[in-house]
Amino acid sequence: MGKLTVRALRAVLAVVFVGTVFVQAAMVWALVTGETEGSLPLTPMRVIVMLGMVAAQVALVCVWRLTAMVRRGTVFSHAAFRYVDGVIGSITAAAVLWFAVTAVNAPGQREDPGVTVIMGGIGLAVLGVALIVLVLRMLLAQAVARDGEAAQMRAELDEVI
Repeated sequence: MGKLTVRALRAVLAVVFVGTVFVQAAMVWALVTGETEGSLPLTPMRVIVMLGMVAAQVALVCVWRLTAMVRRGTVFSHAAFRYVDGVIGSITAAAVLWFAVTAVNAPGQREDPGVTVIMGGIGLAVLGVALIVLVLRMLLAQAVARDGEAAQMRAELDEVI
């Protein structure tokens, strides 16, 4: 991965991280001031949004760490699994939180249940992304195993030579 790509990705990750912190601060402020305008139950929605931002932040930190490992050439190691697992967990948590938003929003959609169905579909799509990352984790496991085999073969070859 080139230096420019890493810098661009890290800039995007930093901006998104700062944005999530800003949203969390706004949600805490809204909870403290007790604003209650709107037809939805706002307190549960605000709590769900704050938890969603935590899930996003976990994913951002994990991707940051994985990017550092790629740059150092150490991504094909067992240490990378904990960060990939963090991304999978945060995406799954985001999907669960999205289903919670759907459940909180559903009573207000009795006249138009299509919105609730669409929101449920979005939640399934987010779970699909978690499954895609899980498949990528399996590919990483194969690559780590192959890298280990290659290192063992190199060591054996060095002994022969």
